Amino acid sequence: MRVVYAGTPEFARAALQALHAAGHEIALVLTQPDRPAGRGMKLQASPVKQFALEHGIAVAQPRSLRLDGKFPDDAAAARTALEAAKANVMVVAAYGLILPQWVLDDMSSALEGSEPRSAGSVGGQKFGCLNIHASLLPRWRGAAPIHRAIEAGDRETGVTIMQMDAGLDTGDMLLMDRLPIAQDDSTGTLHDKLAALGGELIVRSLALAQGGELRATPQPEQGVTYAHKIDKAEAHIDWSQPAELIARRIRAFNPAPGAQTLLDGEHGGEVLKLWQAQAAEASHATDAPGTSAPSLPGLVLALGAEGITVQCGQGQLLITELQRAGGKRLAAADFLRGTPLRIGALLGSTSP
Repeated sequence: MRVVYAGTPEFARAALQALHAAGHEIALVLTQPDRPAGRGMKLQASPVKQFALEHGIAVAQPRSLRLDGKFPDDAAAARTALEAAKANVMVVAAYGLILPQWVLDDMSSALEGSEPRSAGSVGGQKFGCLNIHASLLPRWRGAAPIHRAIEAGDRETGVTIMQMDAGLDTGDMLLMDRLPIAQDDSTGTLHDKLAALGGELIVRSLALAQGGELRATPQPEQGVTYAHKIDKAEAHIDWSQPAELIARRIRAFNPAPGAQTLLDGEHGGEVLKLWQAQAAEASHATDAPGTSAPSLPGLVLALGAEGITVQCGQGQLLITELQRAGGKRLAAADFLRGTPLRIGALLGSTSP
């Protein structure tokens, strides 16, 4: 098939690579404009753009696709490029721009309904805009499905290939596959697994569409949840919460934005980032030396090779990997060799 591909981050790059490897003709790539990144804040191409340039694929980077929006010239140029591509399908993965109605109309789908078509009869057929979404829809519609699945303690997630419509991840489902969430999965590790699965599923979806065997199924009305965009303020640890929840949030915010806490006053209120932790059995005494509140949330209860044990609102948390501001990520034992943390120290909220 001739494909227009719209995507920006590494998650989207994996699926683009899979489509290219499967022999589909990528007629055009839409991706976000280059952004400043790194210590020098130099403009950097997105992972999707980098792949496209490496393989000689045409790239468009409109700031908006709204013809009546702030950048109508960008949108008009993108429309001209899309029409010139004469694609059979648009595949979208973590693009970062909303597709206005004109895009959906221009790529009007031949997948609606369930009437079969003759195998291999693609020609000038259009199959609409297909979205690679990293959740088991209708659970976790929205911007941050991987983060929210881990934070909520879901035992499984997956990828849904969806026929896009004007709503927020409300379109008909075309193909779905499930993936267990391991107890030590972070957003980083789960992202990589789902990116690979998304590439496999979109290749299968186009093969089924080409053979007239891809069916659209409306999303169920029950079980809808929304994965709201991650706010940096959410990464500030509230030690009055249960240890299980704090551990999940640390994994959910790894690698970005990174869960944060503060060392107590004797360390000048230094910010720490926590990268790995787990709920621990309450085997350490909660009456630490020099304290008058035996269950004080944020209280450091024990220090050892296995990690740093901290009292939470319910239960205790064992921190196994953390980082000082400007330093490297370190295993807890290595961290303690360079930081004079003591039992009875207090870790506090970094909330504004």
